[in-house]
Amino acid sequence: MALPPPDPQFVLRGTGAAVHTLHFSCGGPEPDIPLLFSGSENGFIHVWNLKTRRVDTALDGHGRKSVCCVKTMGGKDRLLSQGRDQRICLWDLAEGRTSVTDSVFTEHVGFCRCSLLQVAQGRWLMAMAARSLEEVQILELPSKTSVCTLKPEVGAKLGMPMCLKLWQPSCGSQPVLLAGYEDGSVVLWNVSMGKALSRLICHQEPVMSLDFDSEKAKGISGSSEKVLSIWSLNEQQNLQVYKTHELVNAGISDITIRPDKKILATAGWDHRIRIFGWKKLKPLAVLDYHTAAAHCVSFSEHSSPRARLLAAGSRDQRISVWSIYAQT
Repeated sequence: MALPPPDPQFVLRGTGAAVHTLHFSCGGPEPDIPLLFSGSENGFIHVWNLKTRRVDTALDGHGRKSVCCVKTMGGKDRLLSQGRDQRICLWDLAEGRTSVTDSVFTEHVGFCRCSLLQVAQGRWLMAMAARSLEEVQILELPSKTSVCTLKPEVGAKLGMPMCLKLWQPSCGSQPVLLAGYEDGSVVLWNVSMGKALSRLICHQEPVMSLDFDSEKAKGISGSSEKVLSIWSLNEQQNLQVYKTHELVNAGISDITIRPDKKILATAGWDHRIRIFGWKKLKPLAVLDYHTAAAHCVSFSEHSSPRARLLAAGSRDQRISVWSIYAQT
């Protein structure tokens, strides 16, 4: 008999609104107590101390408009956040500061989260949905210099970009971008040339979330339908469907592969968090705690496997924190 799924290790309450994004920061010597950043529908970013399980700081920089993305930039004091106020804010949290140091006006009205890639010490590339509905803009940070704008070919009706993932095949190689679109397709872009290398229709509905494992050259995407699509990238830079997995209930808000590439988690509209083995997409557990749609999932990057955590945020205004398959 299969073991029943565990209960959350603990639950964080007090965001005052639906939780739309989560991000762990595990920088520092072990045994390190990581910080967890959450972004809510009321425009607040909460910095959670996981030792006290309370909010250390509440940041207010998006005019009470929903926060859809929070990322740290090389340590827990440099923060990037993206809100529905069409702004991406850069924060300096050192020495207790809570100030926005710079911002980028995106002029984009959708839900597409930006993607960050560190390309050198203190230098980042950021991909974001642009003002023109089908375009993706690539900027360099902190200079905010425009690198390129990725435009679909004339006549290719992809719709809006829905999710983005910047990555680098190997050290020193050119960055590439995977973008999921409203028409259900995933496109691989060469950032330096500004051109599409490959396009694959993975879903009948808009691609809500995707993640990619550059070591195995394999990715996964979810949409509002009942199917997870797993696809691979061959030597010729062509995307091809690898396999699909049928879900019990429709609707995936978020997908993330754990940094050790052993398992992945999905956040479902059916309130549930599902855990799969990444190698064969074997279903491992269904975490059934939340009472409303799960919006986001995030894994911690502890160097010690036993300390690894999974956090999930939901429309029910709660964040569940789990210790799951941490021994493998």
